This record gives sequence, C-alpha cells and structure tokens, in this order.
Amino acid sequence: MRVLVVEDDRELGRVVLSGLRSAGFAVDLADRLAEADLKLAVSAYDCLVVDRGLPDGDGLALVRDLRRAGVRVPVLMLTAMDAVAERVAGFDDGADDYVVKPFAFAELAARVGALCRRAEQPRPPVAVVGDLEVDLARRRVRRSGVLLTLTAKEFAVLELLVARVGQVVSRTDLIECCWDEMAEPASNVVDAVIAQLRRKLGTPAVIGTVRGAGFVIDVREEPVAGELMDR
Repeated sequence: MRVLVVEDDRELGRVVLSGLRSAGFAVDLADRLAEADLKLAVSAYDCLVVDRGLPDGDGLALVRDLRRAGVRVPVLMLTAMDAVAERVAGFDDGADDYVVKPFAFAELAARVGALCRRAEQPRPPVAVVGDLEVDLARRRVRRSGVLLTLTAKEFAVLELLVARVGQVVSRTDLIECCWDEMAEPASNVVDAVIAQLRRKLGTPAVIGTVRGAGFVIDVREEPVAGELMDR
C-alpha cells in the first residue's frame, strides 16, 4: 500500500516516513502543498497523511480540492491543531481521520492501515492458495502449516500477488504498489524480492514468471497455452 505524507517538519517527516516503511507501507514525502499536488498528479496513493500548517497553506485546502475533483483517496490529518472546532472542520472538508500531535506511532500506523483497507475491495482475512495461507490481518504466512518469516517488503509483494491470484502482475505494478518514489524501476529490486520469496516459500514453486510480462501465483499444474512460464 502506497502512502503520501505531507509534512513540513523535516525531522517528524523522516520519523513518520521511516516508521510507516518499517510497518510495510511504501511511502513518499512532500513538505508543501505544491509538491503534494505534483506527486498526486503522477502517482496513485492508497492513503494521504496531511499536516495542516504547511508553508504554502492549510493542508485542508488540499483535501477540499481533492474532494471537489471527485478523488476519494482516504485522508488522515496529522496536526497540532487540537481544538474541537478544528477537528470538526477537518471532517467537514472531507478528511477521514484526525490524529493530534504528539501521537503514538503504533496508533498512527494502525489508523493508516485501516484507511487503506477501507478503500480496498472486500477481501477475506486469510487468503488461501493451495497449501499457502496468507493472513492479511496478522501479516503471517504459512506454507503447509509451517509459519514463515518474511520481511515487510516480501509480505507486500506476496500480498499483491495473492490478491490477483491467477493474473499476471507486471514489474511496474509491483513497483507502483509496493515501493515508493525512491525505487529505481530499471533495477533488479523486484527480481531480488521475488527470488527471496521463492526461496522462503519452498517447493513446489508457487510464483511463476511470464516472460516479458511479470509474475503470477497460480495453482495450475501447467501454464495456459501462450504463456511462457519460468518456475
């Protein structure tokens, strides 16, 4: 899940960015409204975390503009403005949640995760593909009943592949959904994570490669005609 944090306090911005990345999110950072507008124009986000007091205006202006344009991306306001009237104004202008500084980071991560899930199509809490079980709520993976240890990035990639079981997921899709703007699409970062996942998931392999197209999780014994699969 990809998150845009709009925060002008550099130290706090780095803390939030680092913490959300550690929690498994792909995170981009903007320090003013103009930069946020640019990032929103070129990337799709699952959630925004927006400060109110920014150098070039109130973060609520960004929320109002998005809602007027019909953009329904969930927005969490993260601000020191804690008066009841200010919080009510945030919700009235289209914010979905409101967290006051200072805050507990575990709560922030949980609220961001809840907003991201709210925007998704309903999915079962545990996805099962053959003998592979992916517990989306607890972020646990089992193969043939054996609990596996995955990094946050490995889990994010596996989660997307499982959500699109039987469909080919391109490297571009994986980069856009599981990495942030610091990732280099031309690098072998996706292939490296896929290789680590295959090693941890063991045999028989469940992640196939469709040459020139991307990756797929499928429980079929043989590829569909026309597919060139590397296992």
